[in-house]
Amino acid sequence: METIELDGASLTLDQYARVARGGESCRLSEGARRRIAAGRRTIEDLPPDRPVYGVNTGFGDLASVRIEADRIRALQRRLLYSHAAGMGDALPDEVVRGMLLLRANTLARGNSGARVEVVERLLELLDRGILPRVPSRGSVGASGDFMLNYLCKDLA
Repeated sequence: METIELDGASLTLDQYARVARGGESCRLSEGARRRIAAGRRTIEDLPPDRPVYGVNTGFGDLASVRIEADRIRALQRRLLYSHAAGMGDALPDEVVRGMLLLRANTLARGNSGARVEVVERLLELLDRGILPRVPSRGSVGASGDFMLNYLCKDLA
């Protein structure tokens, strides 16, 4: 088996199937690493008074509501909680593997503000065969970026 290199743009259906069904390994391309790091720096370097949707504002109808700096962590935690509900049978392993792969591939584009370590941990979970239980019904978040950043923060 070869190691598939994720760059956020060129994942093929065949490669997807080899990872999701066959357990093939993945790694980030150097270009993806640079883009992810640059995207993260953009978030970290934002002026504190600049409103950025979902970073220091509310969501949806509350997008115009500014969140004070000392409340942002609580906002992110509550966002995680609000999206972490689910029920029903667990999705099959190959579906969960595919979900992790697609999330890592999307984050590899560098547009989310996630950290490189988040994507590396997702790929490490795949390589080690460590899969979360994902219920078949419920919410795991619109994008998952906040949740993954929070869950992976202590694994780096």
